[in-house]
Amino acid sequence: MRGLACVLMFQTHCYDSWLAPAQRQTTFFMWSQLGGTLPAPLFLFLAGISFALVTDKLRQRGLAPQQVAATTIRRGAEIFALGLLLRVQEYILAWGWAPWTDLLRIDILNTIGLSMMLMGLLCWIAAGAGAAGGPPKPDFGLRGVFQDAGLRLRSITTAAAVAVIIPLLTPPLWTTWRLRWLPWPLESYINGVHTFDKPQSWLFPIFPWAAFAFAGLAVGFLLLSDSVRGREAAVFAALGVAGAVLIAGARRLDHSPRQLYAVYDFWHTSPNFFFIRLGLLLLILSLVYAWCRWGLAAWGFSPLLQLGQTSLLVYWVHIAFVYGRFSILPKRVDTIATSTWGLVVITSAMLLLSLIRTEWKGSRLKALGSRRSASGEA
Repeated sequence: MRGLACVLMFQTHCYDSWLAPAQRQTTFFMWSQLGGTLPAPLFLFLAGISFALVTDKLRQRGLAPQQVAATTIRRGAEIFALGLLLRVQEYILAWGWAPWTDLLRIDILNTIGLSMMLMGLLCWIAAGAGAAGGPPKPDFGLRGVFQDAGLRLRSITTAAAVAVIIPLLTPPLWTTWRLRWLPWPLESYINGVHTFDKPQSWLFPIFPWAAFAFAGLAVGFLLLSDSVRGREAAVFAALGVAGAVLIAGARRLDHSPRQLYAVYDFWHTSPNFFFIRLGLLLLILSLVYAWCRWGLAAWGFSPLLQLGQTSLLVYWVHIAFVYGRFSILPKRVDTIATSTWGLVVITSAMLLLSLIRTEWKGSRLKALGSRRSASGEA
């Protein structure tokens, strides 16, 4: 799924950066940008699933809720810091034409990092971290099984609740309930206002984007439940059906004559658009599971699997060659054919970079293992 997000991201950014104004009025460009509504939700959703895997592993090792929270929140802070570092890099590369306020622009890495910190706080609350006591005592009897199941259930329900509340609060926080009293760098994390005195749809504020991460967190804990083991195929199929139902229900609500909000903007703040995209994520999750278990992904080399292993690296690097000073094509002057050729070049280069990275990392791990083995023999 991360590899798919990378490919969708490449095509969205390439056509957006390079196509001439006349080409941007075509149906082709419209569908390209419509596909661009999925990469950010995919990355956030998968960050939530990965967060559930890490949290569950730390819990199984017997760490106290405070320790689990500290570890996961620290990792979220690292991602957030990387987002700030990327803004510094982009500002340096665009020196001379980029305003200093770009350093404070909220982008996808910032939101992923903040979402991880918020998820760490939520998991701490769900685990009852406020209660006194240290690390949980091992319990291999039925009581321990029920306690573990109860904790997972609380984690699922609280994460799902937050995933619903955030998109429901998004429309008023962008319009009638705007926190105008906050300085714009802080308000921007709520609604993406930046310096423009009104929220911007091209930024990634917590509302609504963090909701995708909490939805992924709920799904991740669900997939780790004891009841799922041994029947993964049925569960993934059920998630796909749930996604289809979610899409149909959200579309029906969107066409309803009654609306809950004074200002209704389907493409930017509507909860219905959020739930349609969440339904698509669940469908993609189901299809990717089937593809990885029974499809071509299990037969040999998969470019999507490879890109997914280094998604942060290829995201970071491709930006400079698509939007930055080192863009491989001139911006806003190219045809669809030329831009498509540039997309092929960018995708191939990022795949090669990904292969080099994994090969280098594998060589380092192999060398480290050899040194440890030699020292053990000595």
